[in-house]
Amino acid sequence: MNRYLQNLNRLEFLITLACTGRCRHCSQGEHAAGGGHIDGEAAARAVRQLCEKTAIRSLMTFGGEPLLYPEEVFKVHTAARQMNIPSRQLITNGFFSRDIQKIKEVAKGLAESGVNAVLLSVDAFHQESIPLQPVKAFAGAVKAEGILLKAHPAWLKGEKAQNPYDQRTAEILREFEEMGIPASEGNLIFLSGNALSYLSEYFEGEKAPANPYEQDPSDIRSLCVSPDGSLLGGNICKDSILEIIEGYLPPKGQEGF
Repeated sequence: MNRYLQNLNRLEFLITLACTGRCRHCSQGEHAAGGGHIDGEAAARAVRQLCEKTAIRSLMTFGGEPLLYPEEVFKVHTAARQMNIPSRQLITNGFFSRDIQKIKEVAKGLAESGVNAVLLSVDAFHQESIPLQPVKAFAGAVKAEGILLKAHPAWLKGEKAQNPYDQRTAEILREFEEMGIPASEGNLIFLSGNALSYLSEYFEGEKAPANPYEQDPSDIRSLCVSPDGSLLGGNICKDSILEIIEGYLPPKGQEGF
């Protein structure tokens, strides 16, 4: 194993950048309603290849809105289940259809493919553009399938902060608590993409929140595959993920531990 990835234990797939939300806190900026998506077969192959050589403990699919392309999500998680990855998570805003039958079918597909935890992105930011009714319908369908489900909010300053966004988020979480759906700790936003454009005023005179997803390039512990298959300068649609990993070098000047 490449020494710069000897502690690798997590694999993530950004299924698509297409999204049903228009969130002003989004670190990736504006999203189109449609667009490209990951090749599920290539992603599943990468999962199997990597797990044959490395002890991956956690796999996550997210977006954009990953359930705009549920079949690709199913393929990834089926491979993760088959390779005995213990934690198999999906992050979704829960709004991909208003058709209750389709919502139930997707929830069933998640259970059958092996998703064992769903983090539901609900908060003041998401609900500015995403209606709660279909999201609650999806939440109910996921619960009925026996999948662990938590509301997963984005906080501006924190749960007890006195600002319109966090107060509204607390109200929304109470609605899900009434459905028997607890909340995770969630995440604090950081100033990138839309958040930098729309929310900077809330942090004037303060130290900007750090990006929690940055990692040491000389000690990669988590890999994230982009919708086009790109990863560490290679592409899983063209190359073995093992070849990509073995060829990885951190940026010049960051080679040491």
